[in-house]
Amino acid sequence: MSKVLEGLKYSESHEWVKVEGNVAVIGVSDFAQKEMGDITYVDLPEEGDEVVAGEEFGALESVKAASDLFSPVSGKVVEVNEELADTPEKVNEDAYASWIIKVEMSDPSQVDALLDAAAYKSLIGE
Repeated sequence: MSKVLEGLKYSESHEWVKVEGNVAVIGVSDFAQKEMGDITYVDLPEEGDEVVAGEEFGALESVKAASDLFSPVSGKVVEVNEELADTPEKVNEDAYASWIIKVEMSDPSQVDALLDAAAYKSLIGE
């Protein structure tokens, strides 16, 4: 079974969001990292880049496949987890500790449209 944390929001494309004031901390769910297998590369955006809800902002690559990352919210990238460039396997070790980007949200109400933990568990069949 995949770990799904309470208190986070989830997108149908398997990203998680932790809201810290006006900033969305974004990563990929435990379910997604298990589906991908051993992650070998994380394609990260640059600080200052604009992201749009529902649009691609980067990608994960594993020995099995490559998977685009989609932003659950719109806004400006204020921080990028550079550690993942050198150690992408950290996403496999703990998907929820290994955030990918932090976004200053242009419309924090977009978070309301995301799934809570119970709805996400239902989506992934758990």
